[in-house]
Amino acid sequence: MGVTRYSRQREAIRDYLLSTTSHPTAESVYKEIRKDFPKISLGTVYRNLNLLVSQGKALRLSIGDGNDRFDGNIHPHNHFFCKNCGRLMDLEMDPIDHINLIANAGFDGEVQGHSIYFYGFCKDCKKGDCKKI
Repeated sequence: MGVTRYSRQREAIRDYLLSTTSHPTAESVYKEIRKDFPKISLGTVYRNLNLLVSQGKALRLSIGDGNDRFDGNIHPHNHFFCKNCGRLMDLEMDPIDHINLIANAGFDGEVQGHSIYFYGFCKDCKKGDCKKI
């Protein structure tokens, strides 16, 4: 595997992902990065997001709505998806790493991790105060 050259654009994309908890789509990242790099293409953003994910510097989150979201927080944590407004957010909760032991108990292979999305209604949608994103 070759050495990946430094890229100011890639660094800006990573910095943006680290600065937000909104779990943006590639299109949202593109709109934000264009403020500093007006000539950047959407394809370049996609390639750099894919590279960051393959390098373990970002997470790709697929919640079933057809749009991958990206997260700069690569540490284990859980997510909540609002079925009404589409917001994807970090879910603060006690660790549930013991779920790997439970999964391994009845499995002939080896479970090494998990990815769980919780879903329902965010507090704003629950109260009827949501301004859909």
